Amino acid sequence: MMRRPIRFLGALTAFAAVAGAVAIVAGNEAARAADRDEKAYKIANFPIEAKAENAVAAKKIAIADGQSAALRSLLKRIVPVSAYARLRQMAEVDAAQYVEGISVRGEQNSATEYFASLDFKFSADGVRDLLRQNGVPFIDTQAPQTTLVPVVIGADGTLQGSAGAWSKIWNSLDVANALTPLSVSELRPTLHQDVLRGLAEGDDARGMRILAAEYGGSLVVVASAEVDAAQQRLKVSVMGRDATGPINWSRAYRIYDGDSAYAMELAAVVTLGVLEGRWKAAQARQSGGIAAMSQPDSDVRVEVLFDGARDWYRMQSELSGLNGVRDFRVNAVSARSADVSMAYPGGGAGLANALARQGYQMTDSGGRWVLRQRF
Repeated sequence: MMRRPIRFLGALTAFAAVAGAVAIVAGNEAARAADRDEKAYKIANFPIEAKAENAVAAKKIAIADGQSAALRSLLKRIVPVSAYARLRQMAEVDAAQYVEGISVRGEQNSATEYFASLDFKFSADGVRDLLRQNGVPFIDTQAPQTTLVPVVIGADGTLQGSAGAWSKIWNSLDVANALTPLSVSELRPTLHQDVLRGLAEGDDARGMRILAAEYGGSLVVVASAEVDAAQQRLKVSVMGRDATGPINWSRAYRIYDGDSAYAMELAAVVTLGVLEGRWKAAQARQSGGIAAMSQPDSDVRVEVLFDGARDWYRMQSELSGLNGVRDFRVNAVSARSADVSMAYPGGGAGLANALARQGYQMTDSGGRWVLRQRF
């Protein structure tokens, strides 16, 4: 009769060990996710230039102006387009106080001019505080990486095996640190025009099966560029699936003075902005909209209830990865519950609203927040 309690206690001990191990693994994953999100605060390969009475003065001016311009680029990267107007109130912000580091990729100068390509690393916490103080919503969670395949459609309508300038332009952009990071890949010989035609006509299932098989993942988009020399127009189409879902988007650009390379550069920048905008819109909906994201962060302590280690691992991963959650900590884990704390815009009420859209029930039980798993 005494063996059953002993086995029961042994099972509890084993579960506690598993739960602790799961908490450590999940905590490590949360830390890695935080590191990925910090990449969004790096503006790489940023061109700067200035002219002054001497090269030293020109360099000083170029770096100062570059810091301000790079910060503006960063803010537009992480702030939803619908909140861009709020950035005007921060026009006079001293960008230098938010810069953590600068590295030089290349530079050259003359007696009076300075040119360089720099990487700017901004303080994630500093920029977040700046935006919160000004009531500006932001999204700095990077999307899962998408493979982007640049292709050029020739005058005869065939795909060109080498995208040439179009591919070089994409590789020159800061796609690794974008909110929607991209891996630029070459066109595979087995991909034919009929695949793109099918995607353009709405045959997403077949086209995506082919792209996934060729590039080893479900997140693949093809960015095609087609020059209409007679009309002096560049047509760019993006087809496939990114982290937000299926995409089939096109836009035409005017080519001025026959400079198709400039039109391609503009098109690539706009296209990257579209991909980031889709991701930001999806994340804003998940967090309860722009108004909810504008609220100040408040600390929240939650008792998480679950049925087993697998449920706890899933809930911990979804909680720590929820857009807007900061400083997620696991204070204690038992066989059926965990004590966690975090910071979230709008505090417990804001977190409860966001989790309700994910199918969770979070209630205020006498000043103590309790979260139950979804069913």
